[in-house]
Amino acid sequence: MAVWLVALIAGCGGGGLDPVLGTPGVGTAPTVTATSPGAGPPIVTGVATNSRVFATFSKPMAAATITPASFTLACPSGTPVTASVGYDTASRVATLTPAAPLPANTTCVATVTTAAQDSLGLALAANFTWSFTTGAGTDTTAPTVSAVNPTAGATGVCLTRTVSAAFSEPMDARTINATTFGVTSAGVAVAGTVSYDATSGAATFVATNAAGFAPSTAFVVTVKSGSTGVKDMVGNALASDRVFGFTTGTQPCVAGVDLRTAASFGAFGGSAGVTNQGINTVINGDVGTTAACTLITGLHDATNVYTQTPLNIGLVTGSIDCGPPAPGTSATLAIATQARADALAAYNALAALPPGSDPGAGQLGGLVLPPAVYTAAAGTFAITSSNLTLDARGDANAVWVFQSASSLTVGLTATPRSVLLINGAQARNVYWQVGSAARIEDGSTMAGTIIAPAGVTVSTAGQAAQTTLTGRAIGLTASVTLVNTTIIAP
Repeated sequence: MAVWLVALIAGCGGGGLDPVLGTPGVGTAPTVTATSPGAGPPIVTGVATNSRVFATFSKPMAAATITPASFTLACPSGTPVTASVGYDTASRVATLTPAAPLPANTTCVATVTTAAQDSLGLALAANFTWSFTTGAGTDTTAPTVSAVNPTAGATGVCLTRTVSAAFSEPMDARTINATTFGVTSAGVAVAGTVSYDATSGAATFVATNAAGFAPSTAFVVTVKSGSTGVKDMVGNALASDRVFGFTTGTQPCVAGVDLRTAASFGAFGGSAGVTNQGINTVINGDVGTTAACTLITGLHDATNVYTQTPLNIGLVTGSIDCGPPAPGTSATLAIATQARADALAAYNALAALPPGSDPGAGQLGGLVLPPAVYTAAAGTFAITSSNLTLDARGDANAVWVFQSASSLTVGLTATPRSVLLINGAQARNVYWQVGSAARIEDGSTMAGTIIAPAGVTVSTAGQAAQTTLTGRAIGLTASVTLVNTTIIAP
């Protein structure tokens, strides 16, 4: 099985967008943006001897200029390899296919020369050359589909879900298209756009209809195999079709909210400030309040110290924005004021979402929840009986919104709890809209953006256990209080 990955190449062409082509603008020379085998450093080793060589361009190229003369391979350097060369307009990928297996355990040199021109006649500014080393033999292992989304047999799938299939190894993007990866309902093809992301190794299908898939309908997804199906980077085809099905529900997928300027803040203390106790607090992000800077205590950034003592020291990796007196200024107050307004807008947007279910009657501990809106029927959410797991089911864009009219509690004294993210779940896509106050007990591990008018309290004074929040603690009116806390603003 191929083990090398496509590598992104730094220094791609700059400039604006061509109004016709949607690529770097007229006058910008094309560049090679990615290769396979990767260009390193370090040099890629163990490449199968039956490998093909790929080069992806920044702009649409003139196919007539992508030839065995402009795209060459030598194994070793100075010994040309007889090969055919082709160019795929849709993916902007040139492919060099050797006529025979490459020599084993040999360093090869690939070159795209300045004879390669874009569709407007502009050539590469300079030859692009990279090296890789072959392994001992050929790759004959067929790729497999390692994960699918939605999961096979899933029901109640939201209507705008992206369908995806992840593969066991890097794939030839040219073979992944609407004819090899499709969705049908009652045998009728669903219109959609198919793409392949080399970084994640997944193919995706997005329905053309803006409303997504039809509601309450069964769908079948097919990834084709064989000579006309999907193939890996050396040409091995999927051994058999991968077929799976899902049934939609009635609602569109939940979308996240735009935090705007509030997104950069790890902690924001409304109009009441931010207080740290303990010496192990680190906030990876900004800190702010619309109050005077004197209400920021126990913290410092790269420029200023805010009422620290030997027992209360906290690092802010970003900036601290608050009102006068110094170090607060009218400018830093304006930043904090805008962030508070943006956080309030996000809070209102979250609160306005149609309410969802309350699967644990307010107790989220022990549950495994797919992306959705969840609403506390009694106004409070707690993660105290056990940990909460959020399962993205392979969708990195999956969103969770938790609406509680009153409070949120994570963990109990001396009994920390965690929010666990699995199968692609991202903390940046988790939102907690809390009507009053939120509390995270010492030693707990929390995920998501918490917005609470009455503020957020993390841990208890005197506690030494580190508490972690991958997200944001935002109080709209009241303060944020931290004790030996790590915050990572996603």
